[in-house]
Amino acid sequence: MTSDALRSPLRRRLGGFLLLAGGLGAGLAPAMSLASVDGELDVPYVQTPDSVVGAMLDLAAIQSGEYVIDLGAGDGRLLIEAARRGAEGFGVDIDPRLVELANRNAKAAGVGERARFLVQDLFETDLSRANVLTVYLLPAVNAKLLPTVLALEPGTRIVSHDYGFGDWQPDRKVTVEAPNKPVNAIKTSDLLLFFVPERVAGRWQGEGQEPWSLELAQDFQFVKGHLSVGGQRLPITEGKLEGRQLMLRAGSGESTVTLNATVTGDTLEGKAQRQGNTLDWQGRRLP
Repeated sequence: MTSDALRSPLRRRLGGFLLLAGGLGAGLAPAMSLASVDGELDVPYVQTPDSVVGAMLDLAAIQSGEYVIDLGAGDGRLLIEAARRGAEGFGVDIDPRLVELANRNAKAAGVGERARFLVQDLFETDLSRANVLTVYLLPAVNAKLLPTVLALEPGTRIVSHDYGFGDWQPDRKVTVEAPNKPVNAIKTSDLLLFFVPERVAGRWQGEGQEPWSLELAQDFQFVKGHLSVGGQRLPITEGKLEGRQLMLRAGSGESTVTLNATVTGDTLEGKAQRQGNTLDWQGRRLP
């Protein structure tokens, strides 16, 4: 973020609101913060209602000991609540005043050692430690983040407030009441949960009670292609990933095969259901 950008009319116009929001923010939730897209400020700070904070963490199914990264952390309330639930992590914001406020709030809440806040451009932030990533950013910012997000460890959960990631459909969506939402006439919030999918596209060969093979194409978490087994080449009628968990159905009628498997890199292991029998299947991706 350049000093010229920080002095932009948009930044000056928002300055009073930022200080007011911080001063009144006794409760603790994530916020839209300021980020740059191609040198322009593109995401104003908007405080997230407390009712949405808990719902976002519930949707993410935050577990004690997990690592949470909050992009556009504002006054720190979301990460502070995550730390109260036993998680740890850090949040970033480009406004030093908000970062100072968030660190004070974390210390006052008794979670200062588990919830840290940094003055940092979200596009330059290392996200690799995240079990859960939380964002409240505009669609253009999410679009710029998408390649970085998809490169995270498969199974990483992303919870986004109101805005998605272009063509990537959420795995789950909930709408919650947000009576204190400071923007929009409709006082509700859409919360979107995404699981970073494992990469499964390619040809797979496996053995079990009988040889089998897969030809897979992938569009984010959705999978299509063919399964060959028992002399039959069956089209995949349903295929979906949730992180590393692959669930697919191929064929129809008596020829139907279902597979539930864990994919880790170039290996696949799971159980298939075929003609009333449960079969152990293991396979590898072909070069």
